[in-house]
Amino acid sequence: MWRDGLGSWVQQCTKNMRVYRRYAPNRSVVLYRGDCRTLLRSLPDASVDLTVTSPPYCMGRSYEARNANLEDFIAAHKEILPEVLRVTKPSGSICWQVGYHITKTRLLTPLDYLIHSVAHPLGLILRNRLVWAFGHGLHSVRRLSGRHEVVLWYTVSDDYYFDLDSIRVPHKYPGKRASRGPRKGQPSGNPRGKNPEDVWQMPNVRANHVEKTEHPCQFPFGLALRLVKAMSPPGGTVLDPFSGAGTTGAAAVAEGRSFVGAEIVAPYCDIAEERMRQAAKRTLRVRDPDLPIEAIPAGRKVTTKPTQFLY
Repeated sequence: MWRDGLGSWVQQCTKNMRVYRRYAPNRSVVLYRGDCRTLLRSLPDASVDLTVTSPPYCMGRSYEARNANLEDFIAAHKEILPEVLRVTKPSGSICWQVGYHITKTRLLTPLDYLIHSVAHPLGLILRNRLVWAFGHGLHSVRRLSGRHEVVLWYTVSDDYYFDLDSIRVPHKYPGKRASRGPRKGQPSGNPRGKNPEDVWQMPNVRANHVEKTEHPCQFPFGLALRLVKAMSPPGGTVLDPFSGAGTTGAAAVAEGRSFVGAEIVAPYCDIAEERMRQAAKRTLRVRDPDLPIEAIPAGRKVTTKPTQFLY
């Protein structure tokens, strides 16, 4: 799964990497056990290149405050987002991955709308609304089945770091040629590959997914990896205020970035620490982010239509 390119940094990291509990400027990997607001207050202004995170959705998960609601969700963001902005460099980015809040009566609220209502007045600049399409999930009967979530990519300024070449993907039609102009007859695509666009298809981390841990709401390693590679410079600092199973931290460590994160649930901290160490050693089990969502071949029992089906 792993690719070459980190050289001596990997060898040094496998021997010397330590996960610290408290932030200090010279510490390359920090995972604070507690509320992210405490961690954020300890970080200097303009010290972070990229934030990649997914906040609690107010869905009654074990790691959420009891009886949390959308008003609490908005209030928390009004407190946390200004602090994230404060610690972000002028060239930095903030990536916030969210889905939908669904009530018991099936009233649906897109959480990215609520986040944008807080982020926009702060002066954050929305660059992309990335759609993460995962193909499989629970089936609905009173509405269309949900099969995507979103990542809001904000920058602090117009002078932001972005390395598109690091995340290019293979061309769909690599043999396509220019039909006019000075390059007529020559390949029309970029030799490094194409822009991955703003819809990313990666399976969600459930059941038998190779990355699954005890955390109930992981996002895939490949999602964090692309964001880290494209939106933070080599040797930069990546922040995750809601670290969970440590996916962002593992991607940051794998790509030679420093990492600062917080997680309030102690068992998830243990999982995150172990995954970051495995990422440094190149032993972390991950799914290649460039693989398409697998389609089961025709002819297998699970793909054979029962005779009683009406379509």
